[in-house]
Amino acid sequence: MSDEYSSLRSCIYQTEADLRRFRQLVVNAVMATDIVDKELQTLRKNRWEAAFSNVSAPIPSAIGNQQSQEEHDDRKATIVIEHLIQASDVSHTMQHWHIYKEWNKRFFMECHRAYKAGRADSDPSKNWYRGEIGFFDFYVIPLAKKLESCGVFGVSSDEYLNYAKANRDEWVREGEDMVQQYLDEYNCDDEI
Repeated sequence: MSDEYSSLRSCIYQTEADLRRFRQLVVNAVMATDIVDKELQTLRKNRWEAAFSNVSAPIPSAIGNQQSQEEHDDRKATIVIEHLIQASDVSHTMQHWHIYKEWNKRFFMECHRAYKAGRADSDPSKNWYRGEIGFFDFYVIPLAKKLESCGVFGVSSDEYLNYAKANRDEWVREGEDMVQQYLDEYNCDDEI
């Protein structure tokens, strides 16, 4: 490694063990953004349940011994960080309706342009409305509930969950018309 960032590195870690731990944390955080991989989702779900179960049973470690409380706390912190990264990846869904609408439209336009350019196999407009409802029901709202349950946002935790639920309800009411507006806008831009 170059000396350019040695001061920063010394703030983050002092030992090789700290460096390995930090590297693993970064890798886990980046991998947390992969929400399509079912195996990774299952592993994350199991780690969450192990970290936040209220059962006071011994905590198994990877090598078959019981974990120390410090190891358990480290694993708990890691899984919370992974979920925070996931939340940041879809944060527009847990904010005010106007924020959600804007970023949803941008993502739709990006996907639609990819489809029209031959870089995507399917037309996103065909399933966008139903897909968003499923995304809220099976990903966003459960994620917001997890973050609320662990208390990571303190008294603001319920705000994100409430926004997610409200945006889902609003999408159910307005989403089909919005998808049509996205298509009209895309076609209008295409003609210019």
